[in-house]
Parts: sequence; C-alpha cells; structure tokens
Amino acid sequence: MSALTPTPGQTVGPFYGYALPFPGDSVLSVQGAQGTIRLHGTVRDGAETPVQDAILELWQADENGDIVRETGSLKRDGHTFTGWGRAATDDDGHYTFSTRVPGPTEDGAPAFFAVLVFARGLLDKLHTRAYLPDDQTALAADPLLSSLPEDRRRTMIAEREPDGSLRFDVRLQGEGETVFLDFGRADRSAARR
Repeated sequence: MSALTPTPGQTVGPFYGYALPFPGDSVLSVQGAQGTIRLHGTVRDGAETPVQDAILELWQADENGDIVRETGSLKRDGHTFTGWGRAATDDDGHYTFSTRVPGPTEDGAPAFFAVLVFARGLLDKLHTRAYLPDDQTALAADPLLSSLPEDRRRTMIAEREPDGSLRFDVRLQGEGETVFLDFGRADRSAARR
C-alpha cells in the first residue's frame, strides 16, 4: 500500500504566507469610497503573543444585506464588490481590511462579518463572526449571541473606534478566547461511531 500525501488541511504550516496572499486581497472596497470602512484587529495566542503568520478570510453581505454573488475576488478590478477578502497578519499580529459596512441579511437581525482564521498549529480553519456593535436590540435578539454568557458574547462583537473604524481582536485560546463556531463536527463524529 502506498502512503497518501497529506493535504493542506492535514498539515501544520507555515505555508499561508506563500500560497494564499495576493495583490489587493484585503481591499474589498477602495478606501475613500462612500460606505467604505476599515475592519482591523490583532490575532493572539493563549499566552497573549501576537500570531505573526495568520491569515483571516472575510465573508460578508453587501450594505443592503444581500449575499454577494459577483465574481472577481482573486483579480480585483477596483469597483466590483465580491463580499470576500483575505488579510495576513503582520509582525505584530495585526490585520486590516478595507470593506463596506454589511447590512443585516434578515429584518431585525444584526449585521456581521463571517471570519475564518488560518494559522500555524491549527489543523483546520476556525470560524467566528464579528458582529457590528451598533444595533443593540438586534444583538440582544440574535439566537447565537443570546445563547452565550455575556463575557463570551463580547468576544464576537467588534468595537467602534473614534475614527469610525471597527476593531475585532481574535484570541485563539485562554482567557477571553474568541467564540469559534463548529460547523458539522457533531455529524462527522456521529458518522465515526
């Protein structure tokens, strides 16, 4: 029997900085254009050390809450909004996106960014959400957020900064760990029984 080659999802990096970044990857909307906002933050590990080689992917609705179906994510043309981007962390663990403010996808629901985190030491990507902090009523009514204790809920809500930008820090483990979502793991483990 021949040995199978591990796939990237089964291999601990560091390969993110070589294969995934591309020109304009973190610019979903050109800075200065109406409705453009900066979403940024820091990725830290359990010891509060900045993670220097993480990649974050951003998936979002447009300003009207519509799920974007435009092509062109990997070859930015400067005006087509695709709702998807990718940003690498720098030496201080900081990332930044230039994007649009998403609208809620349903009436009464809070607006959010879907965020995926890839980093060395993670055998699979991590999923979370960065909710906009502005609509407290919608945040309180959200089924996911309301199912969490207050201290855990806060890890999924971005902070509005004085300049209008949004800050969303990611903590991979330890005290203040960001809430990560588990999509389908129960189904997979049930299938292994």
